[in-house]
Amino acid sequence: MSSPAQPLAASLVQSVDWLAIAPPTIVAVVGLAVLVADLFVAEHRKALLGWTSVAGLAAATAMLLPLLDGHRSTFCLTGDATVCSYTADRFTLVIQFLVLGGALLAALLSVTALKDARKGLPEGEYWFLLLSSVAGAALLPASRDLATLIVALEVASLPAFALVGLKYGDRKSSEAALKFFLSSVTATAVSLMGISFVYATTGTLYLTQVADRIQNVDGQFHTLAQTGVVLTLVGFAFKTAAVPFHFWVPDTYVGAPLPIAAYLSVIGKAVGFSGLILVTVVALPSYADVWGPALAALAALTMTVGNAGALRQQATRAYSAVRLLAWSSVGQAGYLLVPIAAAAYSGDAEKSIGSTVAYALMYGAVNLGAFAVAALVGRTKVLNRITDYRGLYASSPLSALLLAFFLLCLAGLPPGIIGLFAKVTVFSAAVDAGLGWLAVVMAVNVVIALFYYLQWTALLFRAAEGEPEKHRVPGPVTAAIALTGVLGIALSGAPQLVLRFTDTGLF
Repeated sequence: MSSPAQPLAASLVQSVDWLAIAPPTIVAVVGLAVLVADLFVAEHRKALLGWTSVAGLAAATAMLLPLLDGHRSTFCLTGDATVCSYTADRFTLVIQFLVLGGALLAALLSVTALKDARKGLPEGEYWFLLLSSVAGAALLPASRDLATLIVALEVASLPAFALVGLKYGDRKSSEAALKFFLSSVTATAVSLMGISFVYATTGTLYLTQVADRIQNVDGQFHTLAQTGVVLTLVGFAFKTAAVPFHFWVPDTYVGAPLPIAAYLSVIGKAVGFSGLILVTVVALPSYADVWGPALAALAALTMTVGNAGALRQQATRAYSAVRLLAWSSVGQAGYLLVPIAAAAYSGDAEKSIGSTVAYALMYGAVNLGAFAVAALVGRTKVLNRITDYRGLYASSPLSALLLAFFLLCLAGLPPGIIGLFAKVTVFSAAVDAGLGWLAVVMAVNVVIALFYYLQWTALLFRAAEGEPEKHRVPGPVTAAIALTGVLGIALSGAPQLVLRFTDTGLF
């Protein structure tokens, strides 16, 4: 009786490649350790939790280095070692670097923000939620089945709702969290329904098997499969803040603590876009005629609405600097969508996806830098209006020069060579794929964006009204601004390194 059971039990036992899963695992373990330590650490020593979290994120980022030498997979089917739930390939490592590096910079900003909040934000809960979200975000690009993909997406999203609404007694914060929660839950529900339809028609959740089987679906299930594809795409469009699913972005960024707004603007997008790439290019390449035109239209609409929203911001309005960065991030999401749409038409889908990843790396570095300077100014100018940046050069020359550099990178103008390089890369991806009309729309939007980026940049060097106010720069904020500045300047000096680094190896 026992002999048939033993092979069955043996087939269920898997060896785990702990090195491959080390980056998200370290973040999750440190998050749990911080939550437990919060019960025992005295109130005046709570800052230790923050520095422990920063150290944990740095350790997780460092654990990417041993993985650079190869392609590792784990949690594979016992009958087929090529079909796995977790894969640490080049695409995974690049996105994990963006997620963990971006989270590390957001954590440095958070150390100062929590100190300035004077117990307005609960430190133990803050760090646990942030690390939980980062663990999910780091897991997502490695996910190679739809179940793991959705679980990782929700682990990244659910703590973020709480982080947005964590300010005690702040109405804006509560409203922002509610909008973010409702939009994200709707996206998840739509994605789950789409994925259930795909599973019903293919009988598998593994991305590579879905790609093979969905091409040979019985005729009676063809409509169900198409509906599943469309619903899955709609769900991920919510996550990427693509228009018309972008309405939560400006209010959420304003209501959230500024480091969390920075985190959402970069890591939130990395999560959405890596999920979208895995679903479209890896799982559904045979439906390129469905998702290709849909993503091209979404890209055009998103960049246009985002830039128009940023253009409409009044410099004297409360929180106009954060709102402008929020609308700008919607516009940038449109540019990020262009190469994914191009992958549907291109003969070299990997090159197109590499363009999106390269643009995401550039955007992540400079956008986090802009938020870091905004966090610095926000310490003395609580309303964080664009007019509050007038004369910043007189009071904090280095911060003003770096903010100008970050804004010029986002605009795609020299000396922000990396921004120009990333835009040219995306533009060429559209042209090579035969999407000339989308390249024209992008070119028009780049010109529109120049106006508000240059307007803000010029304000930094104008004479201040009244006596210039000196900005004391705390150590963690200095580190965040310096790291993003060094990265942006280094990449502007050698932009070809980005494309070499973003050879995704997805295929």
